[in-house]
Amino acid sequence: MRRYRAAWVLPIDAPPIPHGVVAVDRGAIVSVGASAGEAADDLGDVAILPGLVNAHTHLELSWMRGRVPPAGDMPSWAASLIALRRAVPAEPSDPIVHAIAEARASGTCLVGDVTNTLAPFDPLADSDLAAVLFREVLGFKANPGDVLAAAAAQIRALTPRARLRPTIAPHAPYSVSPALLAAIAERNADAPLSIHLGESAAEIEFLRDGRGPWRELLMSLGAWDPSWTPPGCGPVEYVERLGLLRPHLLAVHGVHFTDGDLSRLATARATVVTCPRSNRWTGAGAPPIERFYRSGVRVAIGTDSLASVDDLNMFREMAFVRRLAPGVAARDILRSATLSGADALGFAAELGTLTAGKRAELLAVRLSPGLADVEEYLVSGVAAGDIQWLDPDRARTPNAVDR
Repeated sequence: MRRYRAAWVLPIDAPPIPHGVVAVDRGAIVSVGASAGEAADDLGDVAILPGLVNAHTHLELSWMRGRVPPAGDMPSWAASLIALRRAVPAEPSDPIVHAIAEARASGTCLVGDVTNTLAPFDPLADSDLAAVLFREVLGFKANPGDVLAAAAAQIRALTPRARLRPTIAPHAPYSVSPALLAAIAERNADAPLSIHLGESAAEIEFLRDGRGPWRELLMSLGAWDPSWTPPGCGPVEYVERLGLLRPHLLAVHGVHFTDGDLSRLATARATVVTCPRSNRWTGAGAPPIERFYRSGVRVAIGTDSLASVDDLNMFREMAFVRRLAPGVAARDILRSATLSGADALGFAAELGTLTAGKRAELLAVRLSPGLADVEEYLVSGVAAGDIQWLDPDRARTPNAVDR
């Protein structure tokens, strides 16, 4: 057994503990509490907290870093991304490896990764990260059975890994037909389900009356279905009609959610995943983060992809959340970046808090001496150089093959 003493220990599901001690053994947390003078490795002026959870990213787009410029509106940005993606014969895999290492170095232990190709699976299998891999499907006029059969075959071809959980998810209401959305809802009754929702003003217009930039983009791509009828409602009501509104739903972005949308999500015990730095980059707008928290909905945090953000540092994402939502308690933001994300992705029994029996994914963050408000400090932005993973020689095989 090994014990660590620190100036602060943050269990996340309980108040911070000054001069706390965390005991670990064979890769698991044994105990968390105030120091009672027992022998321990004294880490000094650091805070120990659980590894962070990036609830929404696209690792396969890491090669686009710095190559898709910021835009004034979401459809224009997406058109630039699609054009770049179509211009290359093959997407390189090395940037995925580097992105995973970057995420890990800045304190992330679990990701919700959205992928069209499952290319991140093998790099993730070779890493210390756990992940839900959302095999994202698109198809506004495609046959739902064919689309799902192809995605399911890709998943079956993967070598099962203990901490990698692939599942099928839709992209967005404007890129996936009602029939395909309903088929995904029926197929994925119990698995986490991610969808880009309420992200742009153009999406609201599209669902209301079937017009606007998203329709124009679908037509330009040859993907428009002229038989489609706009539902004439908001995005959350739309997915509710199709069976997707449930506790396992991750509604990503929500920049244009109304109070009614948030009430529906909260009632369903779903999760809103906010990615504010990406929203600024893509022209989607500033998410109403304080309204998210006031509504009572579970809030998780993601960085989105390196095509629309400078880095995958979740501490920097929390700092941007804090900037947009000064009225939200720092403790609640930290919970969003840990336990709420783990809960939304189905890993709350293993990760997200410093709790006896959970995996010893422990961060030590360097602090200024004599710091009074450790929670506020941690949501002000922390550089990777101030972060250290503890218990590096614990007995575990992070992504061992399932037997």
